[in-house]
Amino acid sequence: MTERFDCHHCNESLYGKKYILKEDNPHCVACFEELYANTCEECGTPIGCDCKDLSYKDRHWHEGCFHCSRCGSSLVDKPFAAKEEQLLCTDCYSNEYSSKCQECKKTIMPGTRKMEYKGSSWHETCFTCQRCQQPIGTKSFIPKENQNFCVPCYEKQYALQCVQCKKPITTGGVTYREQPWHKECFVCTACKKQLSGQRFTARDEFPYCLTCFCDLYAKKCAGCTNPISGLGGTKYISFEERQWHNDCFNCKKCSLSLVGRGFLTERDDILCPDCGKDI
Repeated sequence: MTERFDCHHCNESLYGKKYILKEDNPHCVACFEELYANTCEECGTPIGCDCKDLSYKDRHWHEGCFHCSRCGSSLVDKPFAAKEEQLLCTDCYSNEYSSKCQECKKTIMPGTRKMEYKGSSWHETCFTCQRCQQPIGTKSFIPKENQNFCVPCYEKQYALQCVQCKKPITTGGVTYREQPWHKECFVCTACKKQLSGQRFTARDEFPYCLTCFCDLYAKKCAGCTNPISGLGGTKYISFEERQWHNDCFNCKKCSLSLVGRGFLTERDDILCPDCGKDI
């Protein structure tokens, strides 16, 4: 007696028929497709054993149903993108969802490198300096009036030139007598200390820190011999080509302040009227 060879599900004989093994159990084609075939996402019918089953993220399609949801072109063996569960060819995806280049207005294709700045996008080769037309890439740039410049071109075209070193001023800077200076170039004529943010004065249009100006040009107090700067409202007394700080203009003998008072002189000394009685 011949051993039986039947479908595991319907028990129909499989002799002389096509069958499929599932977990080592034979199934006729009809039972296998009913029990195990995937349903096509596009047409809703089972994907039979004689059809190619294309899958993407647990979804399945007949080979003939696997096409772009916009233009209908086949996606078999072609790159594609998914948007809101719809499959799109790269052209349709780019036209509908990809950024447009700010310069050439063409689509920036998925996977290509793009440059972005303040919500706008460019092809890498379109993001160029307005002056030299060279691609900026990842280098520093400076925007001006809706145009982008590489740093060297911006400095040549727009940056102020320091009156001292003649080089461009790209950040900060100091204006003195309506002329631009780098902060590090605006220094005391004598000691070369930076004057930016410091009190200073000038002589013959040359800037000096207060210390150097007093040491070089200020008159010396006849009382304490220290410089009298005269800056910032400093008050002093002048008499016969001699000068005193207000606080130093005192009687030589009793130290009484003589500011606003009468006084007498004895050689280089000044005296109050009381101390000068015996002269």
